[in-house]
Amino acid sequence: MTTADKVKRAKPGLRGLFATSLGKTGRRMRLVAAGFCCLYVGIGARLVIIGFKPDPTTMRRASGESIAASRPDVLDRNGEILATDVKTMSVFAEPRRLIDKDEATELLTAVLPNVDARDLRERLASRKGFVWVKREVTPKQRDEVFHLGLPGVGLVPENKRVYPNGPAAAHVLGYVNIDNAGIAGIEKYIDGQGLADLHDAGFSLTPEELKPIALSLDIKATHAVRDELEKGVAHYKAKAGAAAIMDVNTGEVIALASLPDYDPNKPPDMRDLSYINRMNVGVYEMGSTFKALTIAMALDSGKVNLNSRLDARGALSFGRFRIHDYHAQNRALTVPEVFTYSSNIGTARMAMGQGVERHKAFLRKMGQLTRMRTELPESAEPIVPRSWGELNTMTIAFGHGLAVAPLQAMMAVSALMNGGYLMAPTFLKRSEEEAKKDAVQVVKPETSEAMRYLMRLNAEIGTAKKVNINGYYVGGKTGTAEKVVGGHYSKTRLFTTFMAVAPSDKPKYLFLTIMDEPQGLPETGGYATAAYNSGQVTAQIIERVGPLLGLPPRFDPPTQPFPLLARLGYGMANIPAHGGGGH
Repeated sequence: MTTADKVKRAKPGLRGLFATSLGKTGRRMRLVAAGFCCLYVGIGARLVIIGFKPDPTTMRRASGESIAASRPDVLDRNGEILATDVKTMSVFAEPRRLIDKDEATELLTAVLPNVDARDLRERLASRKGFVWVKREVTPKQRDEVFHLGLPGVGLVPENKRVYPNGPAAAHVLGYVNIDNAGIAGIEKYIDGQGLADLHDAGFSLTPEELKPIALSLDIKATHAVRDELEKGVAHYKAKAGAAAIMDVNTGEVIALASLPDYDPNKPPDMRDLSYINRMNVGVYEMGSTFKALTIAMALDSGKVNLNSRLDARGALSFGRFRIHDYHAQNRALTVPEVFTYSSNIGTARMAMGQGVERHKAFLRKMGQLTRMRTELPESAEPIVPRSWGELNTMTIAFGHGLAVAPLQAMMAVSALMNGGYLMAPTFLKRSEEEAKKDAVQVVKPETSEAMRYLMRLNAEIGTAKKVNINGYYVGGKTGTAEKVVGGHYSKTRLFTTFMAVAPSDKPKYLFLTIMDEPQGLPETGGYATAAYNSGQVTAQIIERVGPLLGLPPRFDPPTQPFPLLARLGYGMANIPAHGGGGH
């Protein structure tokens, strides 16, 4: 066989070899192509799924806002819930992922009728990655939005703050905004203690991880105080009113109400000044309740004692000004008589006996000349005379010419009742031992006992007889101030106050009621002074809350209520007074 024949016979074998190789390659290529097709289909499917699912980043941000808004429960002193969080749902949208913004607007406003269609269309037309559609929707609205199945529209859980007691304690609790951030009261105080900083730092805090805040308030007593005050304001046709109870031995505020008030679940426009906390933010001339401070100053100095007499035979003149007594006796009065007759002349003479600088120093020591600070962010600076001379000292002695917050005056009078210890008021629960750590002794124990004796005497025979409730051994002091209208004092527009301590022999609670422009009634003989309105309301409060606060009536009076005075020779301090107007 020639070489050529060998080649010819070999060609088919070579062609078969090459044909087989090419066929195998084609199959491989088809397999690879099929693999790439599956990969592209998978990627495409994933993109479609992602397109219809919320952006995880957006979800994290929305959820983060919800978690960051978690707040601790607020409790009263007995563990009753005053403020707590509940879960709610909110609707959000991602405008860049919406397919048809007009359709989304139409469908969403059909389900959420309170949403403005034009405003929503503008928000959905933006290039933002996230916008709120509606916060805090109802369960029914939540389900309807879910069943719409709109791409780019989702639901996110949030926390909503609720206040189970409505307006009770509203001015203490304050309220939060839509983002659950504290705007006023204790709610704002909580944020100021670091809660907001923790949220800003990204810590995911839940209510369960936050320790509840225990307040000093007793919500049952607060309900009772508010109810009696509300009835009193309506009965005496007052513009406004407020009342509070303070534990004189701890400085704790046990109850506080200020009317008009509001429901923190639906707070009003707080630019309306009628809703201010009159106990903490309002500043007023406290009238004759300030006489307690003046007499305490004089007694504590040693220049005056309970047997001292002060000339009240006629009006006290200073230049063109003349100071008169409302219950004028036109004779020399003892210190107890100055208090029980509420003598302007007698207290003015006591203050002048101390001098302007000592008077100012004493009031500063009692916390009356500087802004009072409590846990509540809202407070007011007292209105102090720019130029304080002798006439100022004379009028401030009986409560005119210096305006302070009522709670500030309570702080000072509490010190006169508790043995002489000045304690900053608090809205947080604390023990007597904790309170005493920061307390400052401002008057002697015997001065404090003398003031309790005078308060009790005034309830027996003086201007505070309205609070002489059988069984509670109450002491009290009236205060009626004329309001300044157009730069002058008005005799027809009054601001009345009433302070009461119970029991006088072993003081536990100080009560204060104030009324703005109460009206005289036929039953009061047309009088609108403190004893007839603020005094009457205070008596009703004491009678109602006494049992709630653990003050059961004692129908047998104490045998020796004022032992320090007895040892100092004032035997009359332990003898019930009789008659009208003092000894």
